[in-house]
Amino acid sequence: MFIRKPLSLALILKSILFMRSLILFVFLFSSVLHTSAQAINEKIYKITYVSSNHGKKVPNQDPQVLLVSEKLVKGSSEKKLADEREYPFEEFYIDWMKSPAEYIKVAYFSDEESLQTIDNEFMGRYDYKFSNETKEILGYTCYKAVTYINSNTIELWYTNELPYKASPVAIGQDLGVVLEYVRNGNSAITASKIEQAQQIIELPDAEKTDALTYQDAIWKSRFIQIPIFEKEQINFVNNPKSTDEVLRFASGTTILKKVQIPELAAGTQGFIQAIQRSLGDAYDRTASIFLIRESEKETFLKGMKEGMDQVATYENGNGTVYRGMVANENYEPSIELMRFFTPFGIDHFNDRVQLKGKEWKNSVLYRQDISEFVDILSGEEVYIGAFIGNYDGGGHELSLELTFHPGWYTDAPKTEVIPLFNTTSVMEMGGQGYPTLFDTEKGLKVHFELKEDAKDVTLRYITTGHGGWGGGDEFNQKTNSIYLNGTLVHNFIPWRVDCGSYRLYNPVSGNFQNGLSSSDLSRSNWCPATVTPPNYISLGDLPAGKYSMEVDIPQGKPEGNSFSYWNVSGTLLYTTF
Repeated sequence: MFIRKPLSLALILKSILFMRSLILFVFLFSSVLHTSAQAINEKIYKITYVSSNHGKKVPNQDPQVLLVSEKLVKGSSEKKLADEREYPFEEFYIDWMKSPAEYIKVAYFSDEESLQTIDNEFMGRYDYKFSNETKEILGYTCYKAVTYINSNTIELWYTNELPYKASPVAIGQDLGVVLEYVRNGNSAITASKIEQAQQIIELPDAEKTDALTYQDAIWKSRFIQIPIFEKEQINFVNNPKSTDEVLRFASGTTILKKVQIPELAAGTQGFIQAIQRSLGDAYDRTASIFLIRESEKETFLKGMKEGMDQVATYENGNGTVYRGMVANENYEPSIELMRFFTPFGIDHFNDRVQLKGKEWKNSVLYRQDISEFVDILSGEEVYIGAFIGNYDGGGHELSLELTFHPGWYTDAPKTEVIPLFNTTSVMEMGGQGYPTLFDTEKGLKVHFELKEDAKDVTLRYITTGHGGWGGGDEFNQKTNSIYLNGTLVHNFIPWRVDCGSYRLYNPVSGNFQNGLSSSDLSRSNWCPATVTPPNYISLGDLPAGKYSMEVDIPQGKPEGNSFSYWNVSGTLLYTTF
């Protein structure tokens, strides 16, 4: 006879736990099947849009794509959906399941790095003017809504014949399905195809941030940013201290740094940007940003490191020896990237003088296009230097950076560069001396050679006159004449009449009895707190061979201890046939 033994308490508990686990598994499995069935049965539309300008389809475009369902919208492009991705790129989502609905922007910077920001106030942000005007797009009747953004007139053509809501742009998401977007009557995004999608829509898994941080990250991802100097002091001291990164010369008034430039694509645009404020110097000073590149010839770097008596000299018969300013067959001068002028005591002296209804600026931002030098910078290790002439222990603070931005003309020819002269005395406090060389008939004369036929030869010429008294060249108009092989090719009077525009950068500019400030006065091609832009002087196409170039300026005569001089820099730019 079989006698059933009573179950132990432990066995009973194990049975109960097993049944609970089985029930939970069945529930979860059923949920997964239900979710999968929803994904299979939910109808998702794929709407493809093409861009056009003035009625003409934009060539070689990556068409925009919307994946649209009742609960979610995804904005992307054909290539991105096909995993043909070029970083960085953006996509957006509309989550209609949230209340209020969320507009989600996602930025992808690499396979591993992404960022998102969520806007739950996009609904109702824009006011629309609705019209009874209709037109047919892909067989759907569309109505027109008009809104205005930053002086742009925006037309949205939307249909209510599709069961969802979506738009290829941020606006119009709540109108219906926008099948055409038109800006200012000429730039359009128009639906070209509507089909059932094979993809499903999944919300992104990316780090969340605020809109401003997100936008800043997007902006910075679009270009290369190379910091050079960060709040470096440029002042006059007896024993300037160099570091491993920043070298100091000329009693601290010139700083230098070795910089590695990455490979840059053809057509890249380059910019240099400086931010300056006073740390104690009250005067308007000449400032120069310059480049020393690797060369088979002796360069200006030798004079900076070994002493200016070790660098090439130039003489024109006036008895003065000018060091490191003019090229010869064995020497290449520095290339001046940008010249600017500090204002009178910005920031440091802001509390010294008050003017009713006016507020002094705290710093000056100087920014200039230097795209002509992109080709010689690409992939190279170079020295970038900065000079601010001053005799003050506090001096100035300078931040400097280079930025490189992808261009539109990727088939642009390579620009060749030959530096010819740079009389801006960046080693003024290190024995270089002032460029008073235009006091003779010879003035400045330089010889150069083109190794091959050159196309579109251009002289990039920067000039400013100095001599800060009534009869000095700072305040008197002087003609600059450029000669090629003895023939005049260009002459002009460099002169600035807009200096009064920068009054609020100059707190301790001298004031006169007639109501003017010193910073208001017109000058020989410069104003306190401004960049002096280069002049581009066309020399045409030149065959290979040897050439001479002369620069003539009627430099004013000294008066007592005061004298005039001219800072000029010249660089040849050209392409080859």
